[in-house]
Amino acid sequence: MTLAAATNEGLAEISNYLIYSSMAVYTLAFFAHMAEWLFGSRSKVARTAAALTAPKEAAAAAPAVTVRTAGGTTVLDKPKVVTRAAAGTRDVPDGPGAHGGTEKGDLYGRIAVSLTALAFLLEASGVIARAVSVQRAPWGNMYEFSTTFSTVVVGVYLALLLAGKNVRWAGLPLVTTVLLDLGLAVTVLYTKSDQLVPALDSYWLWIHVSTAIFCGAVFYLGAVGSILYLFRDSYEAKLASGGRPGRFATSVMERLPAAASLDKFAYRVNAAVFPLWTFTIIAGAIWAGDAWGRYWGWDAKEVWSFITWVAYAAYLHARATAGWKGRKAAYIALVAFLCFLWNYYGVNMFVNSLHSYAGV
Repeated sequence: MTLAAATNEGLAEISNYLIYSSMAVYTLAFFAHMAEWLFGSRSKVARTAAALTAPKEAAAAAPAVTVRTAGGTTVLDKPKVVTRAAAGTRDVPDGPGAHGGTEKGDLYGRIAVSLTALAFLLEASGVIARAVSVQRAPWGNMYEFSTTFSTVVVGVYLALLLAGKNVRWAGLPLVTTVLLDLGLAVTVLYTKSDQLVPALDSYWLWIHVSTAIFCGAVFYLGAVGSILYLFRDSYEAKLASGGRPGRFATSVMERLPAAASLDKFAYRVNAAVFPLWTFTIIAGAIWAGDAWGRYWGWDAKEVWSFITWVAYAAYLHARATAGWKGRKAAYIALVAFLCFLWNYYGVNMFVNSLHSYAGV
């Protein structure tokens, strides 16, 4: 074995070690997020139910602005801002968050975010080590795609937190699914590092696959928002109709943002990344022209990429149509994300395709 080969093999082993280390830290982050939900106060989250069940006359009579005097200076207190639901029937404040508005719960939440950031650094280092060991882009097979995908998902989540966005509610489902993704990657999808076949050895690998990974990461966050929106919307509707949800549902749902906020979040992230998904398909067609001499051949991967594009286009069109906002549009968004997942897992593992030559 040459020195270069031994060095590359050593880097591959380091990459595996870093990936397993990140899984261990993600596990600690998972327990910290659980602690945030468990030990956060349950007494401060009742304001959402109170806002939903308050008489409309009292709400209408409430002053829009409170004026108070401090040291002879008139101060205008900013009124509480609520987000109108998609259907235009409920005005509901956001919940206090998983920590329940308490310092103890918030402490566990901050620990969870810190552990998630540490796990992200470890996983990103593992992906980079894998890239150096093979001297190419680290997404030439499903194992590499999965590890890179989960890294980008967490990176987008942390970037939103750094930007001051209220997305910490996504921490628990995010860490849970990242652990599942990595568990599947290191057990079922693992492939030893190797060089690419000639058709994949192109600069388009960096362009096409990297954009596909980023789009999938953002689509994932949009899907989480849509799922939680459906649960929260059902909860708000039950309260508005006089129903009494159980203690567990109340404890969880009242900490989340309002249904309207979750709906708006899902729409914004999906709409923001949709043009990039369009570019991903175009870039793939150009790469296919270079590799196989044709831009479009109705290969399974190409077909399902286009189906995914149509599904998200239908979702955006539905959101722009008054009769298809809210729950109906959310269902379309989830169908679109399921198309994306099938395009990645289903087509690669169960369907004969030109895109399957890289192996799992």
